[in-house]
Amino acid sequence: MAVFAASPAFAHHGWSGQEGKLVDMTGTVVQSVSLAGPHGTMKVKVDNEVWDITLAPPARTSGAGLTEGKIPVGATVTVRGNRSIQGARHEMKTISVKHGKDEYRVYPERDR
Repeated sequence: MAVFAASPAFAHHGWSGQEGKLVDMTGTVVQSVSLAGPHGTMKVKVDNEVWDITLAPPARTSGAGLTEGKIPVGATVTVRGNRSIQGARHEMKTISVKHGKDEYRVYPERDR
C-alpha cells in the first residue's frame, strides 16, 4: 500500500495553471523574498491589491542573485511573468524581478 503525504515534492506544480501571456506589473514589496518552500515567494501590492509572487525553487532563485533580504519591504519592483488562470486569484508565476538597476531572471528561458 502506498501512502502519499503533503510534501514539497507532491506540492510542486508546473505552468499549466498560468495564462500564456507574459505581463509586467510594478508595485511595492509588502513581504520580502522567502526561500522557505518548494518555490521562492514574495508579496507585491499593485493598485491596492496584494499579489502572491511565485519565484523559482530556492536554489535557482538564489542562483539568479535573488536572496532573502535582497529587496526590502517598501521597495518598488517590476515583476514579469504569467498570471494565474483563475482571474480572481492575485498570483503570478514570475520569470524575472527588477529592482532599481538590478534584474533577477529566475526563469530566463521562459522570457520570450
